[in-house]
Amino acid sequence: MVRTFALLGVLFSGFLVWLIVSADAGRSNPLFELAHSIPYGDKLGHMILFGTLTLFANVGSRFRRVSLGKVRPYLGAVVVTIVVIIEECSQQYFPSRTFDGYDLLADGVGIMLFSLLSLYLEKRFFTSNESTR
Repeated sequence: MVRTFALLGVLFSGFLVWLIVSADAGRSNPLFELAHSIPYGDKLGHMILFGTLTLFANVGSRFRRVSLGKVRPYLGAVVVTIVVIIEECSQQYFPSRTFDGYDLLADGVGIMLFSLLSLYLEKRFFTSNESTR
């Protein structure tokens, strides 16, 4: 199951790269149009897309954690957070994009919610032996 999530994470990352490159180039696609047709659809999209990536990364990395002082977040969530910050900040260098702090906030909410889902899945379906293999 962990390998399946890892593979899904790689495939989903490729999908996200395609979306980001399309947006950076100023190209439209049906997903962008759908997001713009729903109130707050862009923010909802950010939450779902980066939350899903977080879930795949957390499970795919066997729920591995890192120590940040007294906090021990999932490694996958930390990596996705770093990528999200870099991607959002890089938008200032593309004429078709703009930095939006609310997008960053929506990404963070998605990362947190899907990390909570990861915690549930870890406790519900994985024993400590399975998550450390």
